[in-house]
Amino acid sequence: MEQIRHVTIPVNGLNMHVAEAGSGPLVLLLHGFPELGYSWRHQLPALAAAGYRAVAPDLRGHGRTDGPSDVDGYGMAEHIADAVALLDALGAQTATLVGHDWGANTAWAAAELHPERFTSIAALSVPHRPRSPRPPIEMLRTFTGDRFNWMLHFQEPGLAESEFSADVPRAMRLMLYGLSGDAGDLGVHLLTELPRNAVLLNEIPEPPTPLSWLTTADLSYYSTEYERTGFTGALNRYRNADRDWHHLPTLATNPLPQPALFLAGALDTAVRYGNLSTMRDLAPNLADPIVLPGAGHWIQQERPAEVNAALIEFLLRLPPVPDKDTV
Repeated sequence: MEQIRHVTIPVNGLNMHVAEAGSGPLVLLLHGFPELGYSWRHQLPALAAAGYRAVAPDLRGHGRTDGPSDVDGYGMAEHIADAVALLDALGAQTATLVGHDWGANTAWAAAELHPERFTSIAALSVPHRPRSPRPPIEMLRTFTGDRFNWMLHFQEPGLAESEFSADVPRAMRLMLYGLSGDAGDLGVHLLTELPRNAVLLNEIPEPPTPLSWLTTADLSYYSTEYERTGFTGALNRYRNADRDWHHLPTLATNPLPQPALFLAGALDTAVRYGNLSTMRDLAPNLADPIVLPGAGHWIQQERPAEVNAALIEFLLRLPPVPDKDTV
């Protein structure tokens, strides 16, 4: 098995921690919340063994990567700039961009704004959506009414931080279980049926049995990192949704020229309530979406073998990268 290397490099004014394995064409993997570069632990060695240089950073404000103190420092433009600067720091002109959850949002956006750098894209769990007619938080407040909504819950600084930080291992265990395939229809309940004043973690039961895809060591790694950093950097990403809408007025309005892949779990609410067929309006070179039965939101952790196989098959179909792919 390919060994995973850990390095810290200067990227866009930050010290960024990255895990990497292998050599060859670059595959950049962006994580979501509440995750870290560690969430790609199963993909790094598999991609390396297939002949690729796989790199998974801790994104700004997460894990061992620096984060600005200003909420505005966590917007989409800043995350895209980090991805471009990371390519430069790695000496790569181009890369395939793979993202999950918030990382998928960033991957879609970076591919649209920088097609010359991100020549192919794979998105996990979050489909490509057209620009909303109004700022998304404003629309959510109207749409949800008296119901609880995760994204709205995360808007108030300090509120979710206090809830999660009270017992970080419990918070990580419940959040990762609650949206997984193991929880069945619980994710639907959590995202659509709670009253506005719900205490999120109190609505998620303990897993009835240990999760086969989340070991004690995995949970310990996540918990230790978030106990050290807190959750503010990660949650500040949510607090930029309306700012992003105003700051990037053309985003999600132009078709992507790149080859694209979408993977998701059948029990993920994004699949249950989304219309995957409309993605081709903005991603005309999208392969047929891959939806894994029984899988939930954390697809690359829940079903690593199938995700690895799909990613590698997609990569092998891409045009070859020039031998001297440096800036």
